Amino acid sequence: MKTFLLNTISRLDLLAWLLVFSFFGASALLFNGDLHLSLLGAGGIIVIMALITASIQIIIESLKNTRGIGTLTGFITNGPEAVCLLVGLLVGDIIFAASTPLGSNFVNPLLLLSAALVARSMTRLFRTRPGYTTLTILLTAVLAGSFFFLPAKGYLPWLVVSLLTTLVLFFNRPRETISGDEEPHSFRPALWLPPALLTLTIAGYGLDPVVSFTANHSQAPKGVIGFFILATLTSWPEFKSCLVLFARKKPLAAILNITVSNITNIWLASLGIAAYLLTN
Repeated sequence: MKTFLLNTISRLDLLAWLLVFSFFGASALLFNGDLHLSLLGAGGIIVIMALITASIQIIIESLKNTRGIGTLTGFITNGPEAVCLLVGLLVGDIIFAASTPLGSNFVNPLLLLSAALVARSMTRLFRTRPGYTTLTILLTAVLAGSFFFLPAKGYLPWLVVSLLTTLVLFFNRPRETISGDEEPHSFRPALWLPPALLTLTIAGYGLDPVVSFTANHSQAPKGVIGFFILATLTSWPEFKSCLVLFARKKPLAAILNITVSNITNIWLASLGIAAYLLTN
């Protein structure tokens, strides 16, 4: 297991960690922030990113002989969005509650392309069920974006259309297959899978407050921070999942990881909107 965990850290992870330190450190110096607290927060972000990376590697290694691994990872990596939704509902702000899961639907396709590019799997990506991939990404993005232009009286029709559309997309998703011969595991899945799932959940939930702490003390411009967080740090679980699946020559699983994540984001927002309509 020790060798396996060491192998989970790639040059890309090291580069990402270096960029985190550089970004927040430089921001603190340029905008008169607290350098020490900024670097402390950056170190916390890196620790969480390392935990996420290792957890996803363990989960995918444990489930590699399981049919539907792409769908499973699509569900698993949506934990942080669910927490943000709950926080928004507790403070009574439906726009805030829905913004994180719905906003992720625009970031996820970029992650898929980025992972394919890094893994040199662009050809595999575009040859694997391009029709379903394009349609699902397009429809879930349109549904996500249209919500923010609706008046409150439009929430119920949006809810009905969104649920019907995503249910059709989900139940018509391509089915993954596994090879006849099972691959041997590097460790005992029954022993390591539960703690990996727990670690991923805690790390995913903890990433946003740690990033917010670091952003506050580094005094970075809000626009730059928003893009950096949304596009890179908070989406690290989805990106790493796709990267690992492409590396294992499972392009369909990588695609389903993103498309199922987009569908799940619509479901999360729908749950939030339903709760809002029932209590207002």
